[in-house]
Amino acid sequence: MSADLILYSNPMSRGRIARWMLEEVGRPYAIEYLDYGTTMRSPEFLKINPMGKVPTLRHGEAVVTEAAAICAYLAATFPDAGLEAERGTPAYADYLRWLFFAAGPVEAAVTAKALGLLAPPEKRAMAGYGDYGSVIDTLEHAVSGKSFIAGDHFTAADLYVGAHIGWGLQFGTIESRPAFIAYRDMVEARPAFQRAKALDDEAMQRMQQQQQQQ
Repeated sequence: MSADLILYSNPMSRGRIARWMLEEVGRPYAIEYLDYGTTMRSPEFLKINPMGKVPTLRHGEAVVTEAAAICAYLAATFPDAGLEAERGTPAYADYLRWLFFAAGPVEAAVTAKALGLLAPPEKRAMAGYGDYGSVIDTLEHAVSGKSFIAGDHFTAADLYVGAHIGWGLQFGTIESRPAFIAYRDMVEARPAFQRAKALDDEAMQRMQQQQQQQ
């Protein structure tokens, strides 16, 4: 395996998004699984990511954190994979818009709802997501009536938005609507998703067995 691309992850984390993206890129990479509260908080890893969180990607001397940033970085760094919309076009505007809409308002609103911390109506202007209902309606609009969210082919924006929708539908944090189900089914049918899922599922089982034996 190439040491140029190293993903620090945990199979029960957003690291699944980054692994899926690496499988889409198709370049050799190494993966190091970290445990919450132990190796993820080790001095060695904190030097790489002071937040002590995954996913974290190392590419040579470069370090990229945050799943959306990792997706955008890999798409731009390996253009032959075709995972970025054509720059300077309306499709590229959509690419950036929905990639960061998912990383900002969707992530924040869904998390706040799950924790019971949504902003009250009179304070909605203070929250970047405004209100949960508007976020979900906007997300539905973004994935309805077209094959891909930005342009005429699958991009990192589809991957990242699709990962959020798939996760939300699985755990009930995003409402089950026909447009969301259809979009999830489309992105999760990709061979790269299936490979990444199988690898992370296997790693999760292995880590759970190791914990039981301790």
